[in-house]
Amino acid sequence: MATKPGILTEWPWTWLGNFKHVVLAPFVVHSTYSYFMSEEESRRDIAYLLIFPLLILRMIHYQIWISLCRYRTAKGDYRIVDKSIEFDQIDIERNWDDQIIFSALLFYFGYLNLEQSRHLPIWRTDGIIMTILLHIGPVEFLMYWLHRALHHHFLYSRYHSQHHSAVATQPITTSNHAFAEHAALFMVYSIPMLTTVLKGTASMVSISGYLTFVDFMNNMGHCNLEIIPKWMFSIFPPLKYFMFTPSFHSLHHTQVRTNYALFMPIYDIIYCTLDKSSDILYAKSVKRRSESPDVVHLTHLTTPESIYHLRLGFSSLASKPYTSKWYFSLMWPITLSSMILTWIYGDTFILERNMFKNLKLQTWVIPKYRTQYFNQWQRECIINLIEEAIAQADEKGVKVLSLGLLNHEQWLNKNAELYIRRHPQLKVKVVDGSTLAIAVVLNSIPKGTSQVVLRGHLSKVAYSVALTLCQGRVQVVPLREEEYKRLKANLTPEAANNLVHSETYTSKTWLIGDGLSDEEQSKAPKGTLFIPFSQFPPRKVRKDCFYLHTPAMITPKYLENMDSCENWLPRKVMSAWRIAGILHALEGWHDHECGNMIFDIEKVWKTSLDHGFLPLTMPIESKV
Repeated sequence: MATKPGILTEWPWTWLGNFKHVVLAPFVVHSTYSYFMSEEESRRDIAYLLIFPLLILRMIHYQIWISLCRYRTAKGDYRIVDKSIEFDQIDIERNWDDQIIFSALLFYFGYLNLEQSRHLPIWRTDGIIMTILLHIGPVEFLMYWLHRALHHHFLYSRYHSQHHSAVATQPITTSNHAFAEHAALFMVYSIPMLTTVLKGTASMVSISGYLTFVDFMNNMGHCNLEIIPKWMFSIFPPLKYFMFTPSFHSLHHTQVRTNYALFMPIYDIIYCTLDKSSDILYAKSVKRRSESPDVVHLTHLTTPESIYHLRLGFSSLASKPYTSKWYFSLMWPITLSSMILTWIYGDTFILERNMFKNLKLQTWVIPKYRTQYFNQWQRECIINLIEEAIAQADEKGVKVLSLGLLNHEQWLNKNAELYIRRHPQLKVKVVDGSTLAIAVVLNSIPKGTSQVVLRGHLSKVAYSVALTLCQGRVQVVPLREEEYKRLKANLTPEAANNLVHSETYTSKTWLIGDGLSDEEQSKAPKGTLFIPFSQFPPRKVRKDCFYLHTPAMITPKYLENMDSCENWLPRKVMSAWRIAGILHALEGWHDHECGNMIFDIEKVWKTSLDHGFLPLTMPIESKV
């Protein structure tokens, strides 16, 4: 929002929330009915029918820019501004499609009220030429002065400051305007379209092409990547006066009082508002290359629908803990296509870039789903992808690579021990994060607890938690007899005295992992606290019980550029396995943490607290 919101700041359909698109429903129904059901040929107009598809195409155009730019900025090539994007910016910019809805409404109203707008031809050369000339002249000129007016302190504080709340811009920043401001901007943008319609020279190509051009230039100007190649200006030097670059407009967001031009810098030159460092920043940005990270967290996809939750997907969804949405089912063609693609071919890709103190962090994703990890014929491919990622990290000079989710399972690669054995000269330290996960689980158990129930697939974390509790004289009660036998075989005789197999479960503290059934949850007493020790959260079936998150901690404020949630975890929360890699690099520990290796649990826990990470111990009540 603006610093002092003025009148008509909010969009008229804000109160509709996620159902705001219904404002277009009457027009979509009417245009469809008129075209397919009307008996009069004069009422069948393809231009009227195509207004809604044009809206959809504009949204797809924006989403392509969003995904592409988030991926490129994560890599670091050609990045202009190093400032981070945080959750506040994501929340402010989440309604980027409001302006697309607004323009569609105006097109519908224009069509119904202007006789000249009906039955437009596909192409008219004179209309296209007129559109180009009207943009170069009136639109660019008026937009320059409107932009300068919006920077007057009265209008700036009430309207335009909302747009400038973003220093590190992204494509959807271009749509972050108050309603009144966008209405004024669209009035100027509409000059070529409205003029050609009234003059009878408009065509479907001229209108849709002009909208696409405006969207393309606006998205490009806010992408925070210098994507205009230097050779373009070398071939035709005067071009720099007639076409701006992303770095040109980025300076406007950082300096505020310079570079007001829409797409043509010549107006800033004429009126002496050109930032003198424009050429310098362009030259610097176009040469910039990605920097090697210090720490890499290697994760993978979870469910087919998780592609929409990724930071490269829908930013508003990624800024919240992952949950399946009803409308994902309507997008099954995209979901199915992406899943087939990952089954056939896929390379590890960069998802996110962060800064922690002086450490450069990256998250890499193996394009395989959770179900694929359990397919025997996919396992060799996944192991190869993990080993290729480790080798690539070593080549790039990465200090630590932490393994997330199923990438370090015992049944997959013995917690990465197999690869370490084959490459003893490996410089990058491979960390499975088990020690910190153990510490988080142990410190989540309420003080004074004398007995805990343990159920779930026995992992490295589960064995170590059970051993530590038994050594601390806390009774551990496995739910299943086979788990009891396996745990007892791995405990010392003294510790095994505190391992008890019982058919009755009075304890209200349950340590749970993968494989916990609904029936087993039903055996828990009312008010039981379920504490996961696994990577994946349990299914919540009890309304009268409480569930902790999977092992994780709250991140310090100085963790930068964190604008998405890690899987199902809340905002500003990071999994223990991911944090472990950061701690490893901060402390300069020289050992791998893989195979059966467990570090000093107390030392690792204290180190995490010393570096500003906080326990995440608040239980969440099941709403199922």
